[in-house]
Amino acid sequence: MSSVNKLFVASALVLPLMAQEIALDPASTVPASSVKVELPSDSPLTLIGSAMGESRATTRGGALVLDLHMSVTLRNAGFRRVRGVTLLVTAQEQAPGGKGSVARPSMDVPPSQEFTVPIDIRLVRPVQAGGGPLVRVQLDGVIFDDLSFFGPNKLNSQRTMTFWETEAQRDRAYYRRVLQAKGEKGLRDEILSRAARESVAVNRGAPSDRVALAVLATPSAPVEVSDTPNGLQLVNRSRRPVRYVEMGWIVKDREGHTYPSTPVAGTPVALAPGEKSKFTPDTALAFSRGGKPVETQALTGFVKHVEFNDGRVWVPAREDMHPMPPSPEEQRLADVYTKKGIAALMADLNRY
Repeated sequence: MSSVNKLFVASALVLPLMAQEIALDPASTVPASSVKVELPSDSPLTLIGSAMGESRATTRGGALVLDLHMSVTLRNAGFRRVRGVTLLVTAQEQAPGGKGSVARPSMDVPPSQEFTVPIDIRLVRPVQAGGGPLVRVQLDGVIFDDLSFFGPNKLNSQRTMTFWETEAQRDRAYYRRVLQAKGEKGLRDEILSRAARESVAVNRGAPSDRVALAVLATPSAPVEVSDTPNGLQLVNRSRRPVRYVEMGWIVKDREGHTYPSTPVAGTPVALAPGEKSKFTPDTALAFSRGGKPVETQALTGFVKHVEFNDGRVWVPAREDMHPMPPSPEEQRLADVYTKKGIAALMADLNRY
C-alpha cells in the first residue's frame, strides 16, 4: 500500500430559501396534469396505478420545487422473475435538479405478480415551464433472474442493477453457507453485524482540502490499480476487454476512525487485455456521517466493480471483500429478520 497521490475533498453549502407551499392533487389516482407514468409499448411491465401520497409543490423564487412522496404499482407481464427496476423521474429535462431516478433492487417478483416502487425524490422546474404534466415517470430498465435486461438504459441502470443482482446471488449463497455451518445464531449474528456497519455518505462540491490517497490490492480483481510516480494506473489482467471500473473507498477521519463510503460513480475505460491506462479519481468528493461533514485525513481505494465489453461483470468474492457498506440484498435480508424473525429469514434464503 502507498500514499503518494493526493485527492481533493470537498465541502457543500446549503442556502435556506423562503417558501410558499402549493398542494398537489392528493387523490389516490394521480391526474395526468400532475404526474404521467409512461411505459414502452413492448414493456414486460404493465402499469396498475399510482398514488401521490404526501407530495407537495413549493414555489421558491422562479422555481417550483417538487417533493414527491408517491408510488407506482406495476405488474410483471413477462415470463421471467423480476429482480430489479429503475425509473427515470423528470420534471424538466435540462434544468439543474430537474430529473432523477429511483431504483428498487433485490426483488423476486414472479410472472403476473404486482409490486410497488416508492418514489421519494425532490425535483426542480421553472415556474413558467410549458404545459403538460408536472412530472413524467418512465421505465429506464428492468433486470430479470437470468440477468437479462429490458429498457432504454439512459441512466446506465443495466450496469448498476447487474452489479446489484450479481452481489445478491453471491450474498445469498454466502448466508446459506453461514446457516449450514453456524446455525441460526451464527446467521443472525452475521446478518446483524453487516447491517450495523457504519458508512459515510458521499457528496460533491468545490475542492477544499487535500488528503493522502492509498491503494489496496484486490488479488482476484481482473483490473489492478496501483500508484505510480505519474498518478494511478489501471492494468487489465483479464483476457477480456474492460469498459468500466468502479472503486470502493475507505475514509479515515481526523480521529483515526475508518469507515467505508457509500458508492461512488465509476469510470468508463477502454482497456484491452494486458493494456495499461492512467486513472484519475474524482477530485471533488465530500464525505458526511449522520448529516455532518467528516474531516477526512486519508482515503484508501480498491477495485469494487468491473464491467467487461460483453456486459458481464465482476464483483469480489466474499473472502476477497474489503470493508464495504451492506449490499442492497444484505439490507433487505436484515429487514426480513428485524420484521419477521429468524424463521422468515431462513425461509427467504431457501426460497431461490
